[in-house]
Amino acid sequence: MSNAASAYARVAQTTAAPRDIEAQALLKAARQLEEVKANWNGADKRLQDALLFNRRLWTIFLSAAESNDNPQPLAIRQNIANIGVFVMKQTVDMQASPEPQKLNSLIEINCNLAAGLCGRA
Repeated sequence: MSNAASAYARVAQTTAAPRDIEAQALLKAARQLEEVKANWNGADKRLQDALLFNRRLWTIFLSAAESNDNPQPLAIRQNIANIGVFVMKQTVDMQASPEPQKLNSLIEINCNLAAGLCGRA
């Protein structure tokens, strides 16, 4: 990425609303997973990198859902935690037995949540 593009990305992240940043991160993870699925080569480095990025992102969401400082109602936090646990289980399953169609649920979850965060659900 060029210096100008990097600077623009940094400014965009510091001025964007948290919901927009979360949506962008979910879409980035979905894009990575979709690219792996579209160019399937088995359990290669691209798959592992995409799963790692998605798992790290969902670890952040899980931590935020469990935080006592989270202003969201408990029911919403529990729903996020439930989805996060499902994502983690799907990730482990994908690592144990890689199949491209198993990426569908991870991609759909990320895209649907991003749409909801952007008010397009």
